[in-house]
Amino acid sequence: MTKKLKWSTEVDMATDRRKMIVEAATKSFSLFGYKATTMDQVAKLANVGKGTIYTFFKNKEELFEEIISSLVKEMMAEAEAVIQPDVPFTENVHHALYRLLEFRSQHQLMIKLVQEETEMGTLAVSEMLQHVEDAIIAYLKKKIDLAIAKGAIPPTDTELSSFLLLKMYIALVSDWERNHQPLSSEQIAEIMKVFLVNGLPK
Repeated sequence: MTKKLKWSTEVDMATDRRKMIVEAATKSFSLFGYKATTMDQVAKLANVGKGTIYTFFKNKEELFEEIISSLVKEMMAEAEAVIQPDVPFTENVHHALYRLLEFRSQHQLMIKLVQEETEMGTLAVSEMLQHVEDAIIAYLKKKIDLAIAKGAIPPTDTELSSFLLLKMYIALVSDWERNHQPLSSEQIAEIMKVFLVNGLPK
């Protein structure tokens, strides 16, 4: 085996081990939560020695950050997948937000983390969930900036509008249903349209 081929094989093996560790950690966080997950558990699930984990990640926090970072990228890809160039901006925002919240409510890891924050208030989990929310707001801000540049909506404070948009959407989709008849997708889209066109803070 040539040196180049040997090096390439070693790199591939390291990449595979790293992937196995990330997948095992994701499974552990999803099943047991952040606080209850240990590096020993992750090593056992990944079928590697605990020392192997530390060749890729210095601690549990760094491993958790890696997983949440990948999760955020996956969420943004899901949102982008429902964006249609020939559809009005307000409808695209509705579809993107619906997909993002659907992802958040169905993804096993997200469900477990929200549960852990509610029941235990784990600081690391609270910070990561805030990171996810910040990423969604940044995504919305980018879309609103683009819509303003194209003249699709009036100029606005885009960061504040993105924050309000997310909070309002969560309220309409989940909070409203606790004491009222659920709103249809069309009703939510219409409310969003009114807010985006007429009610954005300057």
